[in-house]
Order: sequence, then structure tokens, then C-alpha cells
Amino acid sequence: MKTPWSIKNQAECVSSLGSSAFSTDGGLYCNATWDTILCWPAARAGSTIRLPCPPLPGLDPEKFGYRTCGPEGLWEGKFPGDYSLPRGYTNYTDCYTPETLDLYKRFFSSKTAAQKQMMKDVINGIRTMDVVGLWLSLISSLLSLFIFSYFRSLRCHRTRIHRNLFLAIIVQVFIRLIVYVDQFVARIQGGEIAGTSTGMSGAIYDTPVLCEVLHALLEYTKTVQFMWMLIEGMYLHNQIAVSVFSKKPNYQIFYAMGWGAPIPVTVAWCIVMACYLKSKCWYPYYFSPYIWIIEAPRVGVIVVNLLFLLNIIRVLVLKLQDSRHANEAQYVKVRKAIKAALFLLPLLGITNFVVMIESPTEAIAFAIWSYISHFLVSFQGFLISLLYCFLNGEVQHTLKKRWDRCRQRRMVHNSSFRRLSRSFSVFTSVTEVPHTTNQVRGQASTSTQYNGNAVPLLRSIISRQGQESGV
Repeated sequence: MKTPWSIKNQAECVSSLGSSAFSTDGGLYCNATWDTILCWPAARAGSTIRLPCPPLPGLDPEKFGYRTCGPEGLWEGKFPGDYSLPRGYTNYTDCYTPETLDLYKRFFSSKTAAQKQMMKDVINGIRTMDVVGLWLSLISSLLSLFIFSYFRSLRCHRTRIHRNLFLAIIVQVFIRLIVYVDQFVARIQGGEIAGTSTGMSGAIYDTPVLCEVLHALLEYTKTVQFMWMLIEGMYLHNQIAVSVFSKKPNYQIFYAMGWGAPIPVTVAWCIVMACYLKSKCWYPYYFSPYIWIIEAPRVGVIVVNLLFLLNIIRVLVLKLQDSRHANEAQYVKVRKAIKAALFLLPLLGITNFVVMIESPTEAIAFAIWSYISHFLVSFQGFLISLLYCFLNGEVQHTLKKRWDRCRQRRMVHNSSFRRLSRSFSVFTSVTEVPHTTNQVRGQASTSTQYNGNAVPLLRSIISRQGQESGV
């Protein structure tokens, strides 16, 4: 027998229930019905029946939903005495986890049908924008990581930190794309209930433990990304405010901070979530108070980076005021440092502060906030690549230099090939002309001599062409 939440229509519901779909003792009953989520058996008039809540995001499967059969054998509506709905009304209020119930009351309980539909359309539009932004971020971050790793002239302490930041962004974006694709596959393969997967797809989204592990990895890599942003801020601050340009950074400390420090924080959050949040995939964990276990360190990173930025600006203003007495190299270095600080750190701070602000509940304000915050998050990798790599003067100079070198080599190769082709043409014309006169026979004997030993001749031609082309 199928589970009550795996039924897809009324006919399948009646067929799966068999004899319990209708009354058997001749009394007054409400017939079996499918409410688009659960399949409910027949119920005696004046009674209330309960079924376990479906294992959907935001619902606790250990709780129960219920329906009431009126005294006249009709399913009761949302309010007592209301029998206008053919299928009646199922009360799932008790199924919600506290976080989901609070979310529903804040965003949907007081909205009209048009406003609810508008918010649903906004959410669908945001998901499309997220996917586009994440792919752009993934591609641009991969290109940036390749550029900083491939060209030796770009390898230094600063770009070594950049490489770790781009690697953290790549891993984080890749896992988020896996989450999105897996959710899509779960809905396609297993069908949908109320807009979400039925739980029958076999995807990661519908597999207990694996789904939670995937979200734990997502939050871990997000914290790693924040930590490398903090290291970026520390390095810029040390370069400009502390003036230790020649001192080599301690990368063991950096690696411990960037990749190691988020581990205990994420593990602590996972333990708390596993103990207290019973919903599928910990949904909606981002609206639970436990999120601050991992969100508080991220807020701390942004605050520290902003403090670094304020001190950097203060020091640079003083240095620029006295720039007449400074040499040109130091002035250029200061200008590059302030450019990196002004473009990267405020951008990251604004992005995350906008996301951490409580979202408005009014429909239009919710749409504006959602598009701005999700744009800044999903396109974050692209924006950082643009500022740190593609618009960087050193990177542009290195790429232009490599392009010019490749173009020159190609021109030299084509020129040498054309000269070599002409030489071969002369060589073949001399050895293939018919000989009828004595003078021609003499020339033919000479040609035959060379033709009999063509390898040295060919070698000399190639050598001469190489000398002419400068190879």
C-alpha cells in the first residue's frame, strides 16, 4: 500500500484505500478524499480523523494533521459550519515546526491571493537569477585562479591569498549549484507535493543525513570564504597601516584560520541542529535562532574588516597628504592598496549586511530586498574576480604581454613556413626539368648530384630559413 503522501490524484487515493474509502455499516460518512497532499479515508459524521504529517520541508513528521467530518457527512471547511469546499479543509497548522509557523505568519497569513502569488513569482525569479549568477561566479573564479596560478610573474604573497579566496568561492558555489540541481532532480523524478519533492526520488534532497551533510558543507564553505576575506583585510591592513611590506606572511596561521577555524563552528552548529530541529533537511534553518552559531563569526569578520578599512583609510589619507616627500614606487604601492581596500572590503561588507538584515514582509519591499541581496550573493564571485583579477593592471599587462608573444611566434612561424614552401618549389623545379642539350645535360648532372644526396640539401635549406627568420 502506498503512503498517504505518495498519492497523486483522487482516483489513486480511492483505489489505494479499498474498502476504507467508503462507509461499510450503512451509517453517515464523509467519503475518502485526496487534498492534493494526503489521502484521507472515509470518516464517520461528527468525527475528526488524524494522519501523520508528510515529510516535507518545514513540517514535523512526528506530528499530525486533521480533518473534521460534519454531522451531515460533509467535510468541514476552514471554519466551523463551512461546507462550501467540495474536499473540505485539512488543518496542517500543528504540523509546522515553530520556525516554519513563524515564517508563515510573517509572510503569508495576512496576504491576499494576489500578494501571495507575487511573492511566489519573486521567489521563482530569484532562483533563476541565483543560478545565472552562480555560473558566472564559478567560471570567472576558475579563470582567476588559473591566471594567478599559471603566470609566474603574478605569483606573490598577495596573489597567494587571492588564490585561496578564489578556491573557497569555487567550492562554495559548486556545492550550492549541487543543492539547486539536486532539488530540481528530486522534484522531476519523484513528483511534487505543494511545490516540493514528494520524498520518493532517491536524490540527496530526499535522503536523510545526506541532505543535512550537504547543507553542512555549504555552510562550512561559506564560513571559509568569510575567513579568507578576513585574511585579505588583515594583509591589506598590515601592508598599509602596520608597514611590514617586507615581512613574509605566516601561511600556516592563514591556512589554520581560513580552512581550519570554520570546522569546530560548523560541527557545533550541526550538533545543535540535529538535536533540536526535526524538519526535513533542517528547513528553514536560516530562520531559526541556531543559525547565529555560524552567523555570528561571519558578522564578526565583517565588523573587523570594516574596522580595518577605517584605519586603512585614515593612514592612507595621512600618507597621501605627505606624498610629495615619498618616492614614486611607494606612492604607487599605496594607491594600489587603497584601491583594493576601497573596492573589495566595502563590497563584501555591504553584500553580507544586506543579507543579514531582516527581510521586509510587505510584498513590494520583499521583492526589492530579495533581488538586491541575492544578486550581491550569487554574483559575489564574479564581482571579486572582476575587481581583483580582470581589472587589475598587472594582470592585464601580463595577459597582453603573453598575447603579443604568441602572436609574434605565430607570425614568425607562418613567415618561415612560406619561405620554406618557396624553397621546396625551387628545389622540385630544378630536379624535374627535362634535359635535351649538352648544357642542360651538364646542369642535369649537377642536379642529379644534389638529387642523389637530397638530405643535406634539405637540411641546408631548413637551416638557412631558420637563420633568416631569427630562430
